Amino acid sequence: MASIPTNSDIFKLIEDLAPKTKAYDWDNVGLQIGNYQKQPKKIMITLDVIEAVVDEAIENNVDLIIAHHPLFFKSLKRIDTNTPEGRIISKLIRHDITVYAAHTNLDVVEQGVNDILADKLDITERKPLIGLGSEKLYKYAVYVPQGHEHEIKEVLGRAGAGLQGNYSHCSFQVQGIGAFKPLTGAEPFIGKVDEFALVDEFKIEAIVPESRLNRVIKQVMTAHPYEEPAFDIVELKNEGEAWGLGRVGKVAQEVTLQEYVVKVKEKLNLTDVRVVGDLNKKIKKAAIVGGSGEKYIHNALRAGADVYITGDLSFHPAQAAWQSGLAVIDAGHYIEATMKDAICDYLQSKLGESNIDVLVSHVDTDPFKYL
Repeated sequence: MASIPTNSDIFKLIEDLAPKTKAYDWDNVGLQIGNYQKQPKKIMITLDVIEAVVDEAIENNVDLIIAHHPLFFKSLKRIDTNTPEGRIISKLIRHDITVYAAHTNLDVVEQGVNDILADKLDITERKPLIGLGSEKLYKYAVYVPQGHEHEIKEVLGRAGAGLQGNYSHCSFQVQGIGAFKPLTGAEPFIGKVDEFALVDEFKIEAIVPESRLNRVIKQVMTAHPYEEPAFDIVELKNEGEAWGLGRVGKVAQEVTLQEYVVKVKEKLNLTDVRVVGDLNKKIKKAAIVGGSGEKYIHNALRAGADVYITGDLSFHPAQAAWQSGLAVIDAGHYIEATMKDAICDYLQSKLGESNIDVLVSHVDTDPFKYL
């Protein structure tokens, strides 16, 4: 980034990965407390915002906390500073620490929480377990005077237009003649007021997902040499990136359930898990939902999964899975903490030479102890 990033710039980086529009209706994502304008020097990534995490942030002079679980799920009616929640709010305000949350939007997107978990468990050829939709795509076309086409294509690419699988900056251009007549009050880049002008121009087209369309328009308008750039936007029938909750796919190597449990514990750094099913069962296909996923047992069955990894499994859903022949590994809600390192790496790669430190919280926010 050329200028010194603000909190708002950091939020946009998170929303490039996990747009707020993909969050569930009941969720509360985005800014929790603080402001958009502050220029942070140190960012900390955490799963939860509990008091010990806030104390850690204060000790490390953190300006901005990026959390997975929102600080606020419900509207506040009072702030009692003798309660844990009240103390947290008081400390955050007194030390000018901003908190931002990316929750269900980070759960459902590509390279979000469930892809991070699936990567760790070597689940391949995967797709969302619970499909929620696909993003609308638009064709954005802008008309650029000859000599400025390379600059505008670079702006388009940086703003998120022209992403095609593992390729970026994809576009198409065609050359033609632009015509216009500047009227009184205009300050034309080319031509003179009240004189008809013919200009060699390029029409540059790129596909843009809906979540990045406004940014593309704004950044091209800022970089374009014309006072009044001409552009077209056409909604496409092409399906954009499919998104949804959880992942299901093939395991890297067929193993028994008992062997797969060992792998899950090793890869997710767990000491104990609860297991439903025959330990000798062969595992070829696995489904996973980070966090609380017992309500999606039937989705895992319909997807043909041999094993389902999730958290917060209660007795009757576990019994139903057992009777249906689906193996289940209750790895606990806290497996979502794997997002901390991944989001830290993501922000570090995006912030580059900005001199902003990004660190991971070392506080264990799992309320359960295993004895």
